Amino acid sequence: MEISFKLATNSEINVILTFMQEFYKLEHIPFNNQIATRCLEEIVSDDRLAKIWLICADEEPVGYVVLTFGYSIEFHGRDALIDELYIRENYRSQGIGTQTLEFVKTACQSLGIAAVHLVVAYENKKAKSVYQKMGFVEHDRYIMTNWLLQQTHP
Repeated sequence: MEISFKLATNSEINVILTFMQEFYKLEHIPFNNQIATRCLEEIVSDDRLAKIWLICADEEPVGYVVLTFGYSIEFHGRDALIDELYIRENYRSQGIGTQTLEFVKTACQSLGIAAVHLVVAYENKKAKSVYQKMGFVEHDRYIMTNWLLQQTHP
């Protein structure tokens, strides 16, 4: 099986929305189609915000990864967040996640990004193990959020 990554365009938004619904259901995250569509449209129209790639196995989309961009003094400049990474269940445990992380790390290096972060649920020990093997380290801190716009709060 050949794994490839396709930078998403407007024509792939519906495919990504389908993957997002599956991912959000799996992770017990509230899904709002209108907000998700708006966010995806913003990203594909302005790649300074983020990049979305479809993960393809033998040219068939089997998942997606979203990389968002920021800046951090603590992390020495431009940084990025793997905001979402989803691979359909029947394609997991085949090395696709590892290949995706390698692809993202290479993309980050070519973009001059000093550090890349991700978030994993406490109970997702399998994913955490993969991430640690790929060089990601834990921090003794919590991620905290203050929703500034009421209409975006889940």
